[in-house]
Amino acid sequence: MKKILVTISIVLCTTVVAVAQPRAIGARLGGDVEFSYQHSVGSSNMLDLSAGLGLGVGYFQFGVTGMYDWLFPINSWSYAGEWTWYAGPGVGVGFRSYILENLFPLAVNVGGQIGIEYAFDFPLNLSLDYRPMINLLGFGNGYWGNLTGIALGVRYRF
Repeated sequence: MKKILVTISIVLCTTVVAVAQPRAIGARLGGDVEFSYQHSVGSSNMLDLSAGLGLGVGYFQFGVTGMYDWLFPINSWSYAGEWTWYAGPGVGVGFRSYILENLFPLAVNVGGQIGIEYAFDFPLNLSLDYRPMINLLGFGNGYWGNLTGIALGVRYRF
C-alpha cells in the first residue's frame, strides 16, 4: 500500500513541476478525504485528478479518479473574484481491503462531475461539486462510495 501511495505522490509532484500552466492543489472534502490536483488544459478546460482514502466498518479503501471538465464562466456575477461552473466525464479505480469478508477488492467506475467554483482575487479556490460514479466492476451496490457524491473543494492556485 505504501508503494502505491509513494508512486502516486511522485507522479503528481513530477506533473506539477514539469508543466507551466495554471493549476491548483488542495483537498476535496465530502464523505471521504481526497487529495486534489487541477490542471488547466487550454483556456476553457480542466483536468481534475483526485486520490482519496475512506474508512468504514470492516474495511479500508483507497481510490483515484480523473475528470475532464469543461469550464463555463459566469460573467453576470460581479464580485472581486471569478465564478465558474464546470461539468465533464471521468473514470475511477479503487481498492478496498475487507477485514471480515472475502470479496473482490478492486473497483472500476465511470461517471461525471458537475460543480461551481469561486476563484478569489488571491490564490485560493473554493468549489462545490457532485460526482456520481457507476460501478462497472468490483465492490458496491451499483456505485462506488469512495470519491463519489457531493464535496467541498479547497485549493491553492499557482
